[in-house]
Amino acid sequence: MLYPRKRDFDLFDGFDDFWDFPKEKNIMKTDIKEKNDHYLIEIDLPGYEKNDIKITVLDGYLTVSASKDENKEEKEDGHFVRKERYFGKCSRSFYVGKDIETEDISASFKNGTLKLNVPKKDEKKELPNKKYVEISD
Repeated sequence: MLYPRKRDFDLFDGFDDFWDFPKEKNIMKTDIKEKNDHYLIEIDLPGYEKNDIKITVLDGYLTVSASKDENKEEKEDGHFVRKERYFGKCSRSFYVGKDIETEDISASFKNGTLKLNVPKKDEKKELPNKKYVEISD
């Protein structure tokens, strides 16, 4: 595929094709592991600080949101040739059940990885009466 060149010589022409980076910048890469009595959720948030992250539980949904402003210190002469680091807001929600409260969840943040321990709770569900669909001839 041919792309129009912006200058006579561009060091990074075709760079996107070679690396094939995903276009979705604000997706939180997440791993969820089921343990005997809890779930371990690990979310990669490189470049974020602990104070940039908010964790809420509402109506059975655990929501992790993070917000980061562009570094104000990098106001030097010149322009970016390539910029892949994400600045702004991102969030992700997980259904954990209506019996889970914020106090039940423990969280830690180290080396750009947020770890959440979400307990398993026994939900006492009342089984509905069986209803049958009649088959016609």
